[in-house]
Formats: sequence, C-alpha cells, structure tokens
Amino acid sequence: MSPAVFSHGDLRLYLLSLLAESPQHGYGIIQALTDRTGGTYTPSAGTIYPRLAKLEEDGLVTKTVDGRTTIYAITEAGRAELASREDDLAGIEAGLKDSVRLIANEVRQSVQEAMKSLRADLATAAHDERKAAKSRPRTASDDERIASREEVHRADAVINAFRARVRADLRTHVAQGGVLPASVVSQLEDALDTAAKAVTSAIAALRDR
Repeated sequence: MSPAVFSHGDLRLYLLSLLAESPQHGYGIIQALTDRTGGTYTPSAGTIYPRLAKLEEDGLVTKTVDGRTTIYAITEAGRAELASREDDLAGIEAGLKDSVRLIANEVRQSVQEAMKSLRADLATAAHDERKAAKSRPRTASDDERIASREEVHRADAVINAFRARVRADLRTHVAQGGVLPASVVSQLEDALDTAAKAVTSAIAALRDR
C-alpha cells in the first residue's frame, strides 16, 4: 500500500480516529498506522507532525508535554467532526482492509512461488550431484552428503514459509483491528526457542554417535 491510499483529507480524518481510541504520542501514531496497514505504509515524522499541528490549530486535538514526550488527544470538536464523517471513515477503513488482504494474498503467493523455485533448484542440484558422482566411485558418504544438502534446502524452505505465513497472519489480524497480546508473542518466542534447542540437541546427538 502506498501513501496514495490516503487521499486528500483522509489521513487527517484517520489520525482523528486513532486519537479517538486513546491519546498517543507521535511515534505511537506512526506505529499504529504501520500496524493497521500490515506494515505496508510507515509515514515519516515529516508527514505526521505537520498534520497534528494543523489539527491542533483547528482545535480538533490538544497536546500536552510530559518530559520529552508530547501526547496528543482528541477534543470534543474533533469527536464532533469524526462523528459527522462516519461514512467517510468507514470507506477509508474498508479500503485499508482490502489493501491488507491483497498484500497478505501476495505474500502467500510469493511463498508458494518461492517453494516451487526451491523445489526446482533442489531437483537441479540433485541431478548435478548424481551426474558428478558418475565420474567417480560412489560411496555411502556421497549419498549421505547429497541427502543432507537436500534436507538443508528443505529446512530453509520450511523456515521461510513459516515466517512468511505467521508474519502475514499477525499483520492482517492487527490491521483488521484485532488485539495481539504480548503473551501471544511471548508464547511464540518460547515455542521457537524450544524448537531451536530441540534441533541443536538432535544435531549434537548425531555427532556423538
């Protein structure tokens, strides 16, 4: 999704909708926009702060300074404008969801194409290995080495497919307004750590044979 998704005035309205949910500092607003668009649009500070300043000038938001942090909050006038443009906001949100769905589908398609390409590469590598092996005596270690290389490529494919699938699912969920508790990310981190330790342990056991 490009910044063009927010046509003239749309970003201003969407900023009001974000602040209507809760007061935010500038970085929090930028992060929220990144999350809601599935990571496909991250506005710069030079895009967000001038719009926030204009909203403040128009009396639609206020700001308070807490140390080095400036917190923005919507005013009653801002809520009134938001309420008067409910249909416009609904159209913006529908467009964002459609764009995020398209991005997620593109990611899944890219993963599928990458898997096809990897399988083709594996087949070619195996063919080359077999061809090279014909020119020298074939040993059991040759077969094991070929098989191991193929399994390394397959492991890469499995890891990349997992990463792409989980990333797309998480970003789509958040972009569509879903909540992602820290506990879920912690569970993912723990599960990946457990899996990594299991692989390391299995490799160590093979070496000790």
